[in-house]
Amino acid sequence: MDLKHFEKILGYHFQTQHLLKEALTHKSTKKGVHNERLEFLGDAVLDLIIGEFLYKKFPNSKEGELSKMRASMVNEKAFAKVARHLNIGDYIFISNSEEQNNGRQKDSILSNAFEAVIGAIYLESGLEVVRTLVHHLLNAVHPNIDLNSLFYDYKTALQELTQARFSETPEYIVLDSSGPDHNKNFLIGVKIQGREFARANGKSKKEAQQTCAKIALETLKA
Repeated sequence: MDLKHFEKILGYHFQTQHLLKEALTHKSTKKGVHNERLEFLGDAVLDLIIGEFLYKKFPNSKEGELSKMRASMVNEKAFAKVARHLNIGDYIFISNSEEQNNGRQKDSILSNAFEAVIGAIYLESGLEVVRTLVHHLLNAVHPNIDLNSLFYDYKTALQELTQARFSETPEYIVLDSSGPDHNKNFLIGVKIQGREFARANGKSKKEAQQTCAKIALETLKA
């Protein structure tokens, strides 16, 4: 696998190639070294950089608005979008079984690999280099970034619609949870009048609930 091509897309050359390989190695390979630790580090680094990015870009926004915007950018789906922009799926190391299970297209695997790559760059070159790279990626993936495109409260919109139409509020149910404490994954379902309208995964209950609400809104409006 030609990782030099990936480095060209990324816009960063690794001096320590084994760090890059570790960042792109999924635990399914069972080779001993995989990217979960780098993912943990990268998640923290991205949380800081994106928080700072939003703080400076929206100087008049309040803390609550900034928190909501950051939540819309620091999550599995958002990071998977950046990973697809970088074609990370073409370069990750996964097991044959995961390959056959469309692992290269899974949001969770793509998101984790992106976080791990950021963690690896931070270890090798420090915060300033990562900050410059992440800002470049944010501007590439979100060229017209504004308050409305960053966050829309689907839960509130769904509640307003169901109260008007059915005189009741949606019920969100935790159907499943998995993964280590630092990287939990929640499966949430939303019911209206006893009928399940949607279910979705997320790294937090709030993220999964928002996705559920979005799907349910689209279904009801259709």
